[in-house]
Amino acid sequence: MSASRDGRIRYKVESEKGVLVGNFERRGWLKCSDDEWNVYWANVWTVKMIFSPEGGMRLQDSQVINHFPNHHELTRKDCMVKNVKRYRKDNEKNQAIYSAAGETVADFIPLTYSLPSDYALFVEEYKKNNSLWIVKPANRAQGKGIFIVTKLGQITKWAKQKWLQGENGVAKEQYIISKYIEDPLLIGGKKFDLRLYVLVTSYRPLRAYLHQEGFARFCTVPYNTDVADLDNLFVHLTNVAVQKQGEEYNDKHGGKWNVNNLRLYLESILGREKSDQLFHTIKFVITHSLKACQSVITNDRHCFELYGYDLLVDSYLRPWLIEVNASPSLSYTTPMDRMLKGNVISDTLDILFPPHNPDATYKDQRTAPISELSLGGFQVLVDETVDAPVNPRAQRR
Repeated sequence: MSASRDGRIRYKVESEKGVLVGNFERRGWLKCSDDEWNVYWANVWTVKMIFSPEGGMRLQDSQVINHFPNHHELTRKDCMVKNVKRYRKDNEKNQAIYSAAGETVADFIPLTYSLPSDYALFVEEYKKNNSLWIVKPANRAQGKGIFIVTKLGQITKWAKQKWLQGENGVAKEQYIISKYIEDPLLIGGKKFDLRLYVLVTSYRPLRAYLHQEGFARFCTVPYNTDVADLDNLFVHLTNVAVQKQGEEYNDKHGGKWNVNNLRLYLESILGREKSDQLFHTIKFVITHSLKACQSVITNDRHCFELYGYDLLVDSYLRPWLIEVNASPSLSYTTPMDRMLKGNVISDTLDILFPPHNPDATYKDQRTAPISELSLGGFQVLVDETVDAPVNPRAQRR
């Protein structure tokens, strides 16, 4: 399959997001509704059907789609935890998986159990240390279905309603329960987390890029762990979908702060060395979370993935990997938000379809020399197509 007769790339989308379609149109690409597309920005369910045996569709050399077939190995919370634990166990004698402090990526994920399968293990751990825990659906987003647990009885009562079994005896919905990070780093007395964008164009060999245009998402209400406020989502959940419903939400800045401004702020109050170490550790965590799933992801050459990484920083400047999103929101709440996300999409498309490529259609760029690619705001995070690994310390965001 080639481009349209006039040489233009044909695109197909399932979400008419402005930053997405706007980028396609500025490139002069042609929208289509049939299967004669070159690039398809699809939802995860469509991708699942395309690659299923029942789908019966075979992608052509000139077609590329925005999800790997089993992306859930990283983007489902329970699968991510499972793969990270396996990665540590299988490579415990391999020094390459350890940081300078002797830690692995598993040490940067809050202690987590799958429910209902690990319920007994959770209870055993809970009795050792009566701390706060947070329950999340394994396969939902935007803060839906999340709540904080202070007493074991809460889980017991909740489980009777939620763990209804289907016909095959398996619970209809899977959950995870993680130890709650009770001492987050606060700015202005408020909790925040980080959303960072990571582009993966190949898993074997692994090639991934980290974009400089991430942002911090802030809660609108000052942080505290008072029992009376544990069910106040505006205190504890940074999700914009949650915060924009609150009375304190500011639609001028959208409760967001560019990650580069955050870094400058941290340098001003804590020093450059500590700030640099935090972001170096974040790169370590992201890199090894990808490597933890490298052997199980179906590395189809027609696929790429733009992940939204969510990390929380605690008061000791330790980053915690909370989750990885397969479809990070492309909606925007402010002009700056629109510009940021537009830049991320533009730079993603430039790597997939290099502007200087004489062939208008998609060309497999997974092993092309980095020097031949237009990276824009992306920097190489890991590139296994070269002999020498990229040193994260040598690249400052």
